[in-house]
Amino acid sequence: MTSESAFIAALRAIASDPAARGLADDCAVLEFGGEALVLTHDSMVEGVHFLTGQSADDVAWKLVASNMSDLAAKGAEPLGVLLSYQLGADDAAFLRGLEAALAHYGAALLGGDTVSAKGARTFGLTAIGRATHRPVPARSGARPGDKVWITGPVGAAMLGLEALQGGQGDSALYRRGQARLAEGRALAPLVHAMMDVSDGVLLDARRMAEASGVTIALDRMAVPIATDESRRDEALTWGEDYELLFTAPASAALPVPAHCIGEVMERGPEPLLLDGAPPSGKLGYEHN
Repeated sequence: MTSESAFIAALRAIASDPAARGLADDCAVLEFGGEALVLTHDSMVEGVHFLTGQSADDVAWKLVASNMSDLAAKGAEPLGVLLSYQLGADDAAFLRGLEAALAHYGAALLGGDTVSAKGARTFGLTAIGRATHRPVPARSGARPGDKVWITGPVGAAMLGLEALQGGQGDSALYRRGQARLAEGRALAPLVHAMMDVSDGVLLDARRMAEASGVTIALDRMAVPIATDESRRDEALTWGEDYELLFTAPASAALPVPAHCIGEVMERGPEPLLLDGAPPSGKLGYEHN
């Protein structure tokens, strides 16, 4: 099977339009009629992105929130979504969750497609937003001398999934994640690079470093975590927390609460350093 990274690398030869940003970003940015439209698409597969038997209204919320988080990383204002939906026994519950999530984020349902099929269910959502600041933030703008920041703790979704599976604790941390749209809009005029932490802070920091042609050096103990210290390494490789990872000049007066977790350096032999050394083992979630 082709790995996710290898497949995306092959797609780059096709995605030649400037709006695609070389497929090195969370979203496409389409200049149109004096505006910049921000477009993103996420898919969710049963047994991979959500549990078999999980409440369909929570699945709908997560589908919307994951796309809204991509818009947040661009400082975008949501306009609407297109839904790809596989029919099942719990359509009414999905519709309730979808309606609640779209109302929460101020996005309109504009259309989409429905299908019927057997086997594990798959859903997709395309979100469309309007850029509130130009240039639209990208992964690729980090500069040597920048500080690296994150808007909140990682590992909360990990705890929420465990609570959902075990029936104890706050499962909403996993079921009802919150995209940082307001924070993204406030930060967009100040940041040099920004993305959401959807696949793990270590993996996403490496992606930002590679896109920017720099080395990002993180301080392991500076990264805020939502769990106890014994699980810090797990929290650093877990995603789905929807926090924003960004770089900005050391002198920047940030308009939102954030934690400084590292710095940007000239590109060295490794794109990512953790406490001064390349991290080993799994950095985050990737499809294989």
